Amino acid sequence: MSHSPTETLVLGEALGGSARPGDVILLAGPLGAGKTVLVQGIAAGLGSVAEVGSPTFVLVRQYNGRLPLVHADLYRLEGRKEIDALGLLELSEPGVLVVEWADRAPWLAGTDRLSLTLGAADDPNWRTLALPEAGPRHLVKALVEAGAG
Repeated sequence: MSHSPTETLVLGEALGGSARPGDVILLAGPLGAGKTVLVQGIAAGLGSVAEVGSPTFVLVRQYNGRLPLVHADLYRLEGRKEIDALGLLELSEPGVLVVEWADRAPWLAGTDRLSLTLGAADDPNWRTLALPEAGPRHLVKALVEAGAG
């Protein structure tokens, strides 16, 4: 549970600070659930000073930091062919890949990837965060230590 956008940023910073080359973080949730805010925190945790926004219209953005961050948004895409044409996994090999609207590409999920579902709570500032049952231990540990558990 996150009680504010600031707390969502802190969770993202914890993920970014613990991220390793090749990590894949898959985000799902409705509009306004805090996916992009979490990515802003991940970028900050990776040491990026760039202004991170939603790549909904450009589909993929890259940011420099301790590790490169590839930020993709699948909201406007339909079908595996369109999504696979982006070559997301290849783009992110030396760094970290974060995919918003990852529920549109369930084939990207796996035990070696962190899949998070964000949702809105009753309070307009609160966000729910479903912790995964599986995923890279260093990332799950970072979330728990940052207070997501």
